[in-house]
Amino acid sequence: MKHKILFSLLLVNLSCFLITGCDQGQKTAKVSQSMAKKYTQATFIEGIVSNDKGAIKTGIVKVTDESDRIITHVAVDNSHFRVEIPANTVLPILLTFSSDSSAEKLVTAVIDDTITKYFINPSTTAIAKVAKTMGGYTRVNMIRAAEDTVHTPDANKTTTGWRGDPTTQYGGWH
Repeated sequence: MKHKILFSLLLVNLSCFLITGCDQGQKTAKVSQSMAKKYTQATFIEGIVSNDKGAIKTGIVKVTDESDRIITHVAVDNSHFRVEIPANTVLPILLTFSSDSSAEKLVTAVIDDTITKYFINPSTTAIAKVAKTMGGYTRVNMIRAAEDTVHTPDANKTTTGWRGDPTTQYGGWH
């Protein structure tokens, strides 16, 4: 009899824990959806398009959401682009370069509403592809993808490998 009472109490406590745990998960999901980053006002993004051979002079940069819906587009002029992102555009967005003269498509993912200058090149394309396979264009995935994709020689990963004045590099007084 004593074991049945203890077992019943254990089941009740476990049920309460599971119900509370599920409820907490729903609250977290609602908060993260409502806190999605977005441009609160129209913002210009600009940058340079290049490939392994150098600057790409002409083409189109399309701005799309993750579902590949076009938000806007702009022509590349002498490897530079400047495009206006409408207010209330939810991040992440993708900047995709394409050209009639090349089958090459280059991409960069925009995940921060405060950064306005971007490069579109093979490295940014590789990082975006890896981040997408990791589960999407989040800050954590983009950082991990950059670390895994862009290879820096070990000699250049410390200040001793950097050829210059490290105090200037880090904002020192020199």
